[in-house]
Amino acid sequence: MTILSVDECRELHEKHAPSREAYELVWTHCEIVWQIAGGLLDRCGAGLDRELVRAGCLLHDIGVYRLYDSTGRLDHANYLRHGILGHALLAEEGLPESVCRFCSCHTGVGLTRDDIERQQLPLPPADYVAETAEERLVMYADKFHSKSTPPRFLTPAGYAAHVARFGPDKTRAFEELRKEFGDPDLDQLAAAYGHALY
Repeated sequence: MTILSVDECRELHEKHAPSREAYELVWTHCEIVWQIAGGLLDRCGAGLDRELVRAGCLLHDIGVYRLYDSTGRLDHANYLRHGILGHALLAEEGLPESVCRFCSCHTGVGLTRDDIERQQLPLPPADYVAETAEERLVMYADKFHSKSTPPRFLTPAGYAAHVARFGPDKTRAFEELRKEFGDPDLDQLAAAYGHALY
């Protein structure tokens, strides 16, 4: 399988972004997630497919573009759907399932059919859970940067506090990811991008 290059990933973003502002927000976030994941790979990534992780990081949020309306407003109420929308978008572009899954399987620390049914989430009932080490790493790296206004970085403690509101099983899942991949070094990235670190 040929993995998309950085330029090819960027071209997909440029093709689907509804505005320059949306592109800058989403592409910058995806680049940051790749830098976080790349740093973790350098420390503990033996045996992982680096090119697949790179593509997963750079494309995981591409479905966000499908949530913008014609006025440029983001549909926050349906934001949870961005993963399945991205999966569908990449499938329409002819990308393999192994790449498409980075979109649908990165939300939180994984969404199960039980989560969706119990919380009545706006998703087709299914398990959207990272299965491979590459999928887990992309999902984990994504937890440390937010596209909020303004964008910000989250420390491991910051994300742990956030995920705790979803229950002890989600807290445990995050702690397992921390054991698997370690804590990222965020200080230099936060300084380079000028985003606060919480």
